[in-house]
Amino acid sequence: MTGADTLALPAIPSFRLDGKRALVTGASRGIGFAAAAALAAQGAEVVLCARSGTALERACDALTSAGHRARPLVLDVTDLAAVENVLAAEPPFQVLVNCAGMARHGPFVEARPADFDAVVNVNLRAAFFLAQNVSRRLIEAGETGSIINVSSQMGHVGGVDRSVYCATKHALEGMTKAMAIELARHGIRVNTLCPTFVDTELVRSTLADPERRAWIMSRICLGRLAQLGDLTGPLLLLASDAGAMMTGSALVVDGGWTAA
Repeated sequence: MTGADTLALPAIPSFRLDGKRALVTGASRGIGFAAAAALAAQGAEVVLCARSGTALERACDALTSAGHRARPLVLDVTDLAAVENVLAAEPPFQVLVNCAGMARHGPFVEARPADFDAVVNVNLRAAFFLAQNVSRRLIEAGETGSIINVSSQMGHVGGVDRSVYCATKHALEGMTKAMAIELARHGIRVNTLCPTFVDTELVRSTLADPERRAWIMSRICLGRLAQLGDLTGPLLLLASDAGAMMTGSALVVDGGWTAA
């Protein structure tokens, strides 16, 4: 076979994040901690952000003990002035995982303005302005980056007792698409990661209700809850050059829930 006949192999992108700085909110436990661990394992310097200093130190200790680069940042992401001041003093973050979130589930007719405001404040308002601050720092430095807004399958469907939560996640999906369009010219990609019910302590308490358990398990086509590790591969795809052509996308990790 001549050289002219040789089939060129496609370039295979890397999931590595060496030389990148990553900021993960809600990082002291659950999905946020799993995200921080995955990014650190791929070479990123990770700043773990949460409100609880004690839990945050424990999470960072777990990462540094494994040989990863990680440090804590105690910060309430709903304090917009504090967020702006902290990020102004930091070098740019090439990866942001907007994972801080909350829920106050209950019947739609019983939702109170205080519930609505609290959930919107964390899930949408804080995510919006944190992403804005990270984007500004990247643009000022002339650097590219990846913003991952942790949404939910509930950003694409409805759910029992989840009217307020669904409202914030559907809004987060729309916000992400608009951000992606505006930031593309700066080389900043913006996507959502949308998990189904993940096997965490909070979800286990929900499953204690037989009716809720039956509803949840009947909708997940793969027949099981997601594990934290199920989310780390998709997250690394969005964070790394492996997902370089992905922006404005929703990466749904739901075991088939939204396909049915």
